[in-house]
Amino acid sequence: MSTEHHLVVPRTARYHQLGTPSAATRRVWFVCHGYGQLAAYFIRHFAAWAAADPSLVVVAPEGLSRFYLHGHNGRVGASWMTRDDRQHEIDDQIGFLNQLAGHVLGRCPAGVPVTVLGFSQGTATAGRWLVQAPFRPARLVLWAGTFPPDTDPEATGQLVRGLPITLVVGNHDEYLTPAAVAQQQAHLQQLGALLAVRTFDGGHALNQEIIAQLGQAEVS
Repeated sequence: MSTEHHLVVPRTARYHQLGTPSAATRRVWFVCHGYGQLAAYFIRHFAAWAAADPSLVVVAPEGLSRFYLHGHNGRVGASWMTRDDRQHEIDDQIGFLNQLAGHVLGRCPAGVPVTVLGFSQGTATAGRWLVQAPFRPARLVLWAGTFPPDTDPEATGQLVRGLPITLVVGNHDEYLTPAAVAQQQAHLQQLGALLAVRTFDGGHALNQEIIAQLGQAEVS
């Protein structure tokens, strides 16, 4: 009977970026895509906003696992993790994101405000990352998803307490029910988050008007 083993190996991770980290950078956003998406396409939702503000840097890391979305060829998507070998995938993605953050933030002024946005599957990724990240974010945006329930309770409490968190959900989201949103809202408020909820007329997707509002609220 076989026994399972693991070997840590070097590999190449991919990310896309808008703007250039420098001494002139005043804001940094890390945006984590959803299941089956690629960073190159996900980051386009922030392109016009970033182009209007040269002091802003937007970084879109890509999940380490890619696959064909339909069959054996055609469009490709990426995933942050599956249920198989789950903890190692989580550890790998956190290691990638921490290294990426060090690479980007090391070129910016010390203490530059960092917003982390997760969409759909990316909300769980963002939450798991931030409880082990080497920095404290200025704000967390959970879009069409929820904070993961499997993080260390003490570390989660330290992160969430006093943290501005925005829940964004479409009023026709086919995956996130109003009951789930209400439960998540109550849970985060109980942990001491500074919570806001934004809704829009749409489904399980990003919304350009909400993205613009989030960016404007940050600088106003």
